[in-house]
Amino acid sequence: MAEPSDDYWLYGALRKAAGAAAHLLSLGFPIGVAVVSRPGSSLFSWHPFLMSVAFSFVMTQAILLFSPETSLILSYSRKIKVRVHWLLQGLTTMCAILGLTIISYNKYLNDKPHFTSWHGLVGLVTVLYVCMQSIGGVSLLYPKLMGNWSLSKLKLYHATSGLVGYLLGCTSLLLGMCSSWFTETVNGISWYIAVCCPALLALILMNQISSAYLKRKRMQP
Repeated sequence: MAEPSDDYWLYGALRKAAGAAAHLLSLGFPIGVAVVSRPGSSLFSWHPFLMSVAFSFVMTQAILLFSPETSLILSYSRKIKVRVHWLLQGLTTMCAILGLTIISYNKYLNDKPHFTSWHGLVGLVTVLYVCMQSIGGVSLLYPKLMGNWSLSKLKLYHATSGLVGYLLGCTSLLLGMCSSWFTETVNGISWYIAVCCPALLALILMNQISSAYLKRKRMQP
């Protein structure tokens, strides 16, 4: 029978491996999308690139900053991590809004209806949700504005809603890869590999947040 310390070591090693995989996937996916869409080749080409950068790379890195195993700024204080997280989330919001604006304007130029597919509807909801989530994050920078709400509860609610926003982002990316443009451009095994990226990221980040953050906050008064 394995000793508890052995179980803890294995658990930590698996979390480190998963975190490392998340870093690689978060960077590899937007690079792959950039190769396919060739940003700058057309107005539309910026939409998939900006959305993949926003939800695959920047938002993933913003969450992993707080991972005790795989944070890229592990040695820095929590205050600095919070500031960097806020800046990255701001960048996520900017990229998402710009990506939505570009595809809306492109639809307008080509006289095509918008928000008629699941990808368009979920994408719109995701961008609006991320905007509200970013505004809500201000309460953690200035908790006194929230009156009698305890900081621990604010962190719990922010982490929970942030996870929902991240899952929405991954869902939007997955639906985007089911669009006519993507399926006509990418097919075969390449399509399945592309689909696995946001799916795996969602699973890894969901585990990272729920097991290492939400559980700890739930135990706090």
